[in-house]
Amino acid sequence: MRKNWLFLILATVLVTIQIDANAQQQRKEKYRNKADDPVSKLPYYKKLRWADGLFRDGSYFNAIEYYQQLKQEDERNMYLTFQLAECYSYTRDYAPAAAYYAEVYSSSSKLYPEAIYRSALMEKQLGNYDAAIAKFNKFIADNPKTYKKMKKRALREIEGCNMAMNSIKDPQQVSIVNAGPNVNSAYTESSPYPLGDSTLLFSTMRQNSVAEIDKRTGDYMSRFMVSHKQKHVEQADSFQWALNYNDGDYNSKREHVANGCYSPGGDRFYFTKCGETDSMKIECKIYVSTFEKSKWTEPKLLGEGINEGGSNTNPFCAKVGKKEVLFFSSNRKLQSRGGYDIWYSVIDTRTGGYRRPQNAGKQVNTEEDEITPYYDSREGKLYFASKGWVSMGGFDIFSAVGGPSRYTNVQNLGYPINTAADEMYFIQDPVGKPDAYIVSNRVGSIALKNPTCCDDIWRIQYEPKLFVMGKVVNRKTQQQMSEVVVKMVDQNGDLKTFNSTDGAFGFNMARGKSYVLTGDKTQYASSRASVSTMDYKRTDPGDTVTVTIYMDEITPVYTFSVNNVYYDFDKAELRPESVASLDSVVAFLKDNPSFNVEVYSFTDGKGKDDYNKKLSEKRAQSVIDYLTGTGGIEQSRLVAKGFGAAMPAAPNTVGNKDNPDGRQLNRRTEFRIVTDVPTRRILYNSAKPGNMDDQSKNLQQNENANEDAEPDTEPDLNQRGNRVNK
Repeated sequence: MRKNWLFLILATVLVTIQIDANAQQQRKEKYRNKADDPVSKLPYYKKLRWADGLFRDGSYFNAIEYYQQLKQEDERNMYLTFQLAECYSYTRDYAPAAAYYAEVYSSSSKLYPEAIYRSALMEKQLGNYDAAIAKFNKFIADNPKTYKKMKKRALREIEGCNMAMNSIKDPQQVSIVNAGPNVNSAYTESSPYPLGDSTLLFSTMRQNSVAEIDKRTGDYMSRFMVSHKQKHVEQADSFQWALNYNDGDYNSKREHVANGCYSPGGDRFYFTKCGETDSMKIECKIYVSTFEKSKWTEPKLLGEGINEGGSNTNPFCAKVGKKEVLFFSSNRKLQSRGGYDIWYSVIDTRTGGYRRPQNAGKQVNTEEDEITPYYDSREGKLYFASKGWVSMGGFDIFSAVGGPSRYTNVQNLGYPINTAADEMYFIQDPVGKPDAYIVSNRVGSIALKNPTCCDDIWRIQYEPKLFVMGKVVNRKTQQQMSEVVVKMVDQNGDLKTFNSTDGAFGFNMARGKSYVLTGDKTQYASSRASVSTMDYKRTDPGDTVTVTIYMDEITPVYTFSVNNVYYDFDKAELRPESVASLDSVVAFLKDNPSFNVEVYSFTDGKGKDDYNKKLSEKRAQSVIDYLTGTGGIEQSRLVAKGFGAAMPAAPNTVGNKDNPDGRQLNRRTEFRIVTDVPTRRILYNSAKPGNMDDQSKNLQQNENANEDAEPDTEPDLNQRGNRVNK
């Protein structure tokens, strides 16, 4: 069998891997001892011809085995390394493919100049976006006058990497759940089609090991199966054991069957049959069966240009306005924009005829592949999978408004619907909440050979749309702040940022989270706002929470305080009530990471000055020990200073009598902000252009250009500033 990578996606049965694995298993059973394998004993060049023959036939797993044997004999032969990279790429084993392509380029860049580009693609499909960007940039830099088309594609791939990283930071409000072992197997599943809200129709081989395959019975062919949702179980959208779908005589022992869908009226069933041609290529054709006289008719091959030229697959029939339209994908050459395109044919419901198919146009189709169309008549949107638009990995799901010939607002559905892997076959439930299905080879799929070899059906469960919006206000003026970065961090430390020009901001939130929101602006200290989504359920409606963040300007001498940081007489240890109060200092320092703080500690008036000064220094150090130990604040941000009985907050005596309450108030600690370090203000602003490295470089350049001397850190004992007594 020849290279059927596109068929692997479009017919959505992993024929190359399936037959390859079957052949590999049969050979292993025959030659359990590697020494008994006659191919392993062949001379180098004969074994090489054998491996190359397996590669040409699409037997990639077997080819890998022999290329690995050859590479052990000739480790520096970059042809072998490149062939290994190709084999791993075709079997969607991205990590070794990326490594072998990189090895080829490092040793033979002139002979294999595209290897670094291919390695970058594999890094992208692994989700290693920074590594992918670096390799794409290297490909562009190393080829200043050649590969113009590929360099243009490399720039698009870099855009996809940046888009992916931003999308992961701000995910869509959905949960993605594997449909489970009653639906998915180790081989590829495809074309999910919900029958109401209780049953799923899909295509599968329904095999979990190569030993189960028997070509004589036709069990290795993909076929339609159906699974009903389980009732009275805690897990939503769990499925019963799948059964053969026998409503019509669609399944075949000679051809792969997939991509089933009904017409809007339910009286026609469209699907594809895919088989080998004389040239060993896979070709798919679209069939239709009609419900007549209480039964489904024998499937007929659609004519009128629908199955014209090349492979035609992925039919989906829907209402577009008042028209009934059949969408499908085709790699026909005439009027194509390149690769597989989305096509459509308007159906004459009176005569049952089909108008001449038309290309869906450049608003949807690119020079790469567009496949698996699904049209939602309720939204007036076309959903499709594409490699030509800016994507997070390989195939991503996109939506476009309009149809059937004109579209606008093409959008990537974003993470986690799309990932670094391949996503196809997006389809929503026909009733109720707009949950959906998708087909993906993302990590977590039930896999036969490697974690991303094979496609599974996944359930998309839409979450309630939870949103927090608000404003950042100057506490003194009560006016909204301008040019402020708002940060939102959850209990796991995951950070989102919003670059606000006028003080207004908004964030999407996920269920089951606790969030802290703060502002970030040079020479300002921020309060915090807290929001919790712990009590929301998936079935709840959406909600919007409004908050206000207050910020205080940091004056040249800015001292802030908290209540109850006290000590016993002649002691440096913190009193129990002081510990809880210091937690608010920890929160303040974490909310304002750019500040360095001096810790001032004081005593009452009893004792000698030298003794009191040393005691106050110990008290300041005990605070720092708590902040750095329990609080996790960096030691470099804190300085301990003791001032003894200086600057009393209250009288130590009243008249000639001792004042215990006043002395207690004087045994205290205060905090003064002394430095605002710009490079610690924010790690990454997802609302600004450029990646993390770009923004860090710009920040460092600005800091160097505007470097000022640090302010005097000694307090003016005659100036109380805006210190608040403790």
